[in-house]
Amino acid sequence: MRGSNISKLAALLGEKLNKKYTRQNLSNKLRAGTLRYDEMLVIADILGFEIKFEEKK
Repeated sequence: MRGSNISKLAALLGEKLNKKYTRQNLSNKLRAGTLRYDEMLVIADILGFEIKFEEKK
């Protein structure tokens, strides 16, 4: 998925969450900082990453 574009990411996100996402509304969410945590988890998964919380040392 790396090297892909935001249009592909929006389409895949929409498929996984069963909701319509466009390049424009995903871009707006990213820019405005209004992405929900569940959306971020799916995006991380699509891109091959995981989100972990670790206690600070």
